[in-house]
Amino acid sequence: MKIIQWFPGHMTKAMRMMQENAALCDGAIIVLDARCPASSFNAKLKKVFAGKPVLYVLNKADLSDRAEAFVRIIKSAGGSAVALNATVSGCRRTLMQACEDIVREKLERARSKGYERTFRFMVLGVPNTGKSTVINLLSGAKRTVTGNKAGVTRGKQWIRLEGFELLDTPGTMPPAFENQTFARRLAYVGSINDDILDFDDLAIALLADMAEKYPERLEERYGITDFSSGIDMLNAVCTRRGFVLRGGDFDYDRACRAVVDDLRKGRLGRIALDSEDEVAATAF
Repeated sequence: MKIIQWFPGHMTKAMRMMQENAALCDGAIIVLDARCPASSFNAKLKKVFAGKPVLYVLNKADLSDRAEAFVRIIKSAGGSAVALNATVSGCRRTLMQACEDIVREKLERARSKGYERTFRFMVLGVPNTGKSTVINLLSGAKRTVTGNKAGVTRGKQWIRLEGFELLDTPGTMPPAFENQTFARRLAYVGSINDDILDFDDLAIALLADMAEKYPERLEERYGITDFSSGIDMLNAVCTRRGFVLRGGDFDYDRACRAVVDDLRKGRLGRIALDSEDEVAATAF
């Protein structure tokens, strides 16, 4: 699979904007993908808020079978984290409580002096982790534009809530993908612009990863029983899904798109792309 590199110009501007606005905020909410929290973590974002409280929101927990385990790992290392599905309104109280918890000491100190403080959080994360959906959950209304693709949010905006103010920011990426395994997983979940990806390579790599961790899902969805060859697995996908061109040739383009889309939409079941060891080794 070819090396993945993607760092649009607006993301450089976004990193600069975050650094300039960090002083205006009391802390940060960093949104991660619950299927791959290590892969979707940008250490540069944490550095922007050194010395300030950070809450890690493992979003899309409904698509992950290890979300709560990942939360326990982050907490055991001294971090604050919560797993949820931000599209479910019932998660709002959980998230509000988690936000209050990370500033509780400052909140109680302010109340002891007889006044209420409005705490400001910057909401950060790589593209398509659901930052805007998290903000909409907290606000109880659709305050921001959301979309199931990388790069929807392009500028900063303040959102006022009861007791909090949130600063929405564009999704950001590291300037280089030194860990190509993490980069590949980000491509699987839609955090990288699809236009720069080779979907043939991506789908075959995804099938190989799924064959290693969740072979039963591939058998159930596509009827795959032989996991030894990427192209043979893709042939099975074409056969099961009827992706056949006129003349009898397999429609590999359609099959590759379908495999990646199936993962993104949860049709392959709840999965974890990162391992617990990889999450434990990440300096949250």
